[in-house]
Amino acid sequence: MNKDSKHGRLLSNRYQLIELVGEGAMGRVYRAEDTLLGGVTVAVKFLSQTLLNDGMRDRFEREASISAILGEKSIHVVRVKDYGVDEFNIPFYVMEFLSGKSLSDLILYQPLSLKRFATYTRHICLGLESAHQGIRFNGELCRIIHRDIKPSNITIIQDPTLGEVAKILDFGIAKLIQDGSSQTQSFMGTLAYCSPEQMEGKELDNRSDIYSLGIMMYEMLTMDMPVLPQNSSFGGWYQAHTNFKPEPFNERLNVPGELQELVFRCLAKEKEKRPQNVREILQVLESLQLSKQRPSIEVSDNVSETTHNTKTYTPDTKTYTPTEDTVATNLSVTQVCLETGWPQDKPLSKIVFARLIDTYLGETPVLSVMLDPEELMHLTSGIRYNQFLFLDRPHPMLLWITLLYHPEQGSRWLPCYLDLKSHKGQQICRALSTIGEYKILFYVLNQPQQCQHITSSSINERNCSMLKKWADIGKIIPSSSNPKAAKKILKTELEKLKDNIIAKVKAAQSNNPLLLDL
Repeated sequence: MNKDSKHGRLLSNRYQLIELVGEGAMGRVYRAEDTLLGGVTVAVKFLSQTLLNDGMRDRFEREASISAILGEKSIHVVRVKDYGVDEFNIPFYVMEFLSGKSLSDLILYQPLSLKRFATYTRHICLGLESAHQGIRFNGELCRIIHRDIKPSNITIIQDPTLGEVAKILDFGIAKLIQDGSSQTQSFMGTLAYCSPEQMEGKELDNRSDIYSLGIMMYEMLTMDMPVLPQNSSFGGWYQAHTNFKPEPFNERLNVPGELQELVFRCLAKEKEKRPQNVREILQVLESLQLSKQRPSIEVSDNVSETTHNTKTYTPDTKTYTPTEDTVATNLSVTQVCLETGWPQDKPLSKIVFARLIDTYLGETPVLSVMLDPEELMHLTSGIRYNQFLFLDRPHPMLLWITLLYHPEQGSRWLPCYLDLKSHKGQQICRALSTIGEYKILFYVLNQPQQCQHITSSSINERNCSMLKKWADIGKIIPSSSNPKAAKKILKTELEKLKDNIIAKVKAAQSNNPLLLDL
């Protein structure tokens, strides 16, 4: 973590600053220890020195007050415990330290299962309901609009009693609405999640938060945004929120029709057509009983009877419900792959390369991997992860990353480079995009004649779309350098990513050993 001049300081003769853990528009957040309570970990938020004026001080103090009162009302709002100013007259407040994951991180690689979606959405609604119903502030009932509901402002923690709990953060731009008073017309918020009336600087009520929640619900279920602008400017987002219809749900995601209808109601352009309060949303979720349904994402292999089944974790995956026909088809393709030998023009060494194998379903993209017998036994029964990196300059090149991870035997990286100016690279990239999955064929050093094990890895809808886009880009742009230069750049980027990828896989494994509800 980053350190700066505040590291090690003791605030109010009580809070020992340890490290910087976050930074935003309003200020910085530090992990600290409450020395008065025996070293309990807390978070300390300072107002940015660039905002040290009376107006921002008042807003910062108000944020602390709002969060303190709401934290007492609802466990789904981060709790504030103390407020003060340091020796330099910079205000700070102390809140509970949330050791968890941001919702934005959890939906980075795959949609939520219906069970987790229902749990998180219910918690967020309960937190918002406590704000919308209002708090007593300076002797008056004040209703609160968050005005910046988005995945990065939701943290998921593990509670020893309740299990997973979602908490709302950052009431920094929240608006207190005193009964009988009007608001100052202004725009604040995150463009991608703003309601139409918020974009226009109109007076807001709780239904503006419901619109933002609708966008987040759509994203939790699909990983995509329901509306996208023609450009990322304020005007582009204004047009998107006020004029563009939300994209329909992809049928392959298996989102229940009633849930789709609820999300689209939240996304209505006119606030009168949205649910009028979050209690309506909670009632619909309860009636759907999503938490009792089978998780929408469950990943397992369809392999031949001569090999063992393997549970897998693949962040880049998509919902898939096999039928009798598709199972039979997959077994046939698997048998063809198992009978495919190691190419004679490839060295008998521990290398990785991509190719297309002809089956009666067409050309199937595969990664061919050679391992030691011991590695084959352990790594093929572990966890899988895949990711793609694209570079258009100096040469259009795709890095296709697959990770095999075993908690005891370690990890094996399977990087594969596709030259998107070559015919072969174009073919494989487009096949990945069209089919939405690939096979991994495992060979052992002393038995190259036949594949010893086969498994599959899915590619989510977003990455399928990006692969097609990258293939199109690679075909039309000129190459201005040797492909080796592009490979070197991508190899460097992979080294930067490895620690984060391993951490995500380990975290996913520790959170759910069955790896079926991620």
